[in-house]
Amino acid sequence: MYLILKLNFLIGLLLFSILSFAGKIEKIEINGLNTISRGTVLNYITMEVGDEISSNSLRDSYSSLSKTDLFSDINLYEKDKKLVIELKENPTIKFIEFKGYKEDVILSEKIVTDIKQNFKLKPGDVFVKKNVEDLIRELKKLYETNAYFKTTISFSSVLDEFNRIGLEFKITENDRALIEKFEIVGNTIFDDDDILDLFNMGESDFFILNYFTKNDHFSKFKLDSGVKSLETKYHSVGYLDFSIKKLDIKYIESSNKLNIKVSIDEGKEYKVGNISFSGEILEFSQDFLKKYITFSKGESFKRSLVVKDLKSLESFFQNKGFAFAKIDSEVKQNMGALDVNINISLGDIVYISRIEISGNTTTQDDVIRAKLDVIEGQKYSLSDIKESLNNINRSGFFSNVDYQIKRRVDSPDNIDIYLNVEETKTGEISVGLSHSNSTGAAINAGIKQNNILGTGKVFNAAFSNSSAVKELSFYFKDPAFNNQNHTISYGLFDRSTDASNLDASTYTINEKGFIFGYGIPIASDSDIFSELKTANISLTCGTDLLNIYEVTQCNSDDSLDSSFSLTYSQNSLNDAFFPTSGTNSRIESVIGVPFSDFKYYKAGLSYKKYGQIFNDKVLKFSTRFNLASGYGGDDLPFFKRFYEGGSSSIRGFDFNSLGPKYANDKPKGGEVSIISSIGIASKVDILGIDNENMRLIGFVDAGTLSEKVSNFNFNDLRSSIGIQLSWLTPIGPIGINLAQPIIKKSEDKTEVFAFELGAKF
Repeated sequence: MYLILKLNFLIGLLLFSILSFAGKIEKIEINGLNTISRGTVLNYITMEVGDEISSNSLRDSYSSLSKTDLFSDINLYEKDKKLVIELKENPTIKFIEFKGYKEDVILSEKIVTDIKQNFKLKPGDVFVKKNVEDLIRELKKLYETNAYFKTTISFSSVLDEFNRIGLEFKITENDRALIEKFEIVGNTIFDDDDILDLFNMGESDFFILNYFTKNDHFSKFKLDSGVKSLETKYHSVGYLDFSIKKLDIKYIESSNKLNIKVSIDEGKEYKVGNISFSGEILEFSQDFLKKYITFSKGESFKRSLVVKDLKSLESFFQNKGFAFAKIDSEVKQNMGALDVNINISLGDIVYISRIEISGNTTTQDDVIRAKLDVIEGQKYSLSDIKESLNNINRSGFFSNVDYQIKRRVDSPDNIDIYLNVEETKTGEISVGLSHSNSTGAAINAGIKQNNILGTGKVFNAAFSNSSAVKELSFYFKDPAFNNQNHTISYGLFDRSTDASNLDASTYTINEKGFIFGYGIPIASDSDIFSELKTANISLTCGTDLLNIYEVTQCNSDDSLDSSFSLTYSQNSLNDAFFPTSGTNSRIESVIGVPFSDFKYYKAGLSYKKYGQIFNDKVLKFSTRFNLASGYGGDDLPFFKRFYEGGSSSIRGFDFNSLGPKYANDKPKGGEVSIISSIGIASKVDILGIDNENMRLIGFVDAGTLSEKVSNFNFNDLRSSIGIQLSWLTPIGPIGINLAQPIIKKSEDKTEVFAFELGAKF
């Protein structure tokens, strides 16, 4: 129909050109408009009153109106010195519906909304049949890409008396074609299984497993991704000529199955030839620069190593002040090997002119600047900037920290740093009930603020009343109370502990006292902290503790427990809640001072290390060692012993349940404990919750507890395996553990499920 209309117009245009006159347009008459304004039409034509009509101007006006997609019929001609434009408007879309599809099989409500927008088919748009044809073609392609080859798409429309059209698409998805056979041909370097694993799809797994993995579900995206991974795998071991000879996807309609064959040509293996450096190498020798290169002559050429080393070399120069250093490589064949020339472009050394901070609606600028390893006026250093970001992240005040650098137009050798932070919840006021696997049900009230009025100071006031612990405490900490970032802290506490409700021996201890601490930074990520703690203790022992060697400790109703501790801590983690790199170590020593009624010492060492593996997973290793004993002829007070077992120790065992027992089966605790753990964390999305704040962790815990240093024995080792869900919620981090002991003793008490407040990865 469109071609016939165009042909009629061209015939009319030809006749007009033969019979044309030299007169001018005295009037423009437009017929057929209903919803489109006269002004809109006049904007698209190339003629106006007073112009002479020509075949060219008519053709140009017709072409311009056609491109608008506003009209299904267009006719232009001259009559009695008038330009007559006769139009038939395309209908406007009244409604559009998609029926028959199953949500989230291929289409979803969001995708349908995007389709209407992208193809200009939403209500109120002008209807253009070509847009419908394009949409149907893209939908079929989308379904076929995911192996729904038998999907049918039909279209119908209804036009009302107001030139409005309703559109309906009916989709019949039918069954998905499943992969029956997936094979690789031409490989000799890697086994079939090594290659097929790259595609994340293939022949069906064992039927129960396949129900979850859906391994036989074809996806064009997975296929393309697998091909890309295959190329990378060969390039990474020096096979740079690798290619896909043929990718054959055969659809068997009768069985609705797919057979996929990937034929490859591995090519030859290339070795590294000569390695050289050019460009702005300054005073650095070739041999010095080669220290930053991890590949050497004669080895298989691995592109991934080259890219990594170029980045390492670039960072080296950026730490020397060359903020805009660029390092690239040129590879040339030479007698079957690949010579690598690394070109260095440094530019000028730049200095930091200004640091601007934004996004901190509560935290004061000075608090953030105190954590920076860079200041205005110093030479640019990439490592110092990254460490500054880590310092800010470790504060726990912010959920996101990023930065930009911009060269100053007026001074090219100076840059400005724009630091943007996103604040997170750092405090809470709580009144209510809670439950813990360790302390049971409790009535709680408190104020907890780790960033008072944005000053970075800490204030905690808490009241807790549970069957195990009753506590009233106040604590204040200023991490930068002078211009040298020294830390001062102090607090008061009144605590009553019923150990029988903590799965320990039967005693009750009441403590009233104060603490005073002072810390000195020794590096940007480490400090030394000392603390004096003094408490008046009232101890009441149960019958299981009376008449045994602890009797001298039980006889004291009003005792002074005063101790001094010295702690070295180092923290290079890149995040306070979910770190992906860095270490956190702590060495602590505690001694009961000579004028105290209890003479003992404690020593502890803890270490955590995080690193990324498999691109998006995080590996954590942690270990801690605790040692305690009495001195001056005194035994270690039994209530100062270590207890292990539970969610913060060896998961899968009851809280405080491990180690030697009293006659009544209550744990004694011990003077030595060693606990280690390995975990792998992955982001997880549950019920649409933002996976940036959630991790699923697989872990293995192991450790041992000994009553005395002298009888320490690794035969008492316990171990467990399990999974943990860690979630950073608006009320703080929580953890849910499922664990199963794998090394235990018959008398051990186990706990498969545990819930923990304040849990971090």
